Amino acid sequence: MGIFKRIKTIAKADINGLIDGIEDPIAMLNEYSREMEQEIVKGQKALARQIYVEKKQEALISQVKALVDKRTRQAKLAIEHGDEAMAKLAVQEKLNQESQLHFYQGQLESLKGQTKILIEKLDQLKETYNQMQQKKNLLASRANVAQSMKQIQKATISFNTDDIARGVARAEDRILMMEAEVQVGNQFSTPLAQFDAAYNSFVSEEELNQEIEKLKS
Repeated sequence: MGIFKRIKTIAKADINGLIDGIEDPIAMLNEYSREMEQEIVKGQKALARQIYVEKKQEALISQVKALVDKRTRQAKLAIEHGDEAMAKLAVQEKLNQESQLHFYQGQLESLKGQTKILIEKLDQLKETYNQMQQKKNLLASRANVAQSMKQIQKATISFNTDDIARGVARAEDRILMMEAEVQVGNQFSTPLAQFDAAYNSFVSEEELNQEIEKLKS
């Protein structure tokens, strides 16, 4: 392997290591949650605008209906007074407003359909978010357990068993030495004790003769 290829391999390994360190699963899940929350906020704002437009359309329809009713009354009143020209103008305006009314009502139905779809999509988004939160909690728990096990395994693997074995062997040798010293001490102390006892129990010939004379008398 050439020197440049080795450098490239090492650099690639370092980069992958950095990426692995950056891609914290818990942080990734939290980021996904924030993104989903932002989408929900956007959906709620869009729904609010949709409802606002729908309400404005309903208000416009109400105004047109009121104008149709007004032109209808004006036409009837003009007919009653025999004012045919005024009646025609009122009827013409009434028909124009009715045409607008049908158009606005069609728009309202379309808006209501869009609002319904938007509400359904928002509900689906919230349901997906809730499911993701539950899954995030489960994955977070699993990640914590895995991280703890990983740390335990790392701590276990990091133990230097050779040093421990050598330390135990040294301790065992020391204990054997202590036991040998005790044993040697016992071997030398016992004859001396017996000699001292024999010496202390020794009686001279003179003491024996004196004790016999005492008994005779």
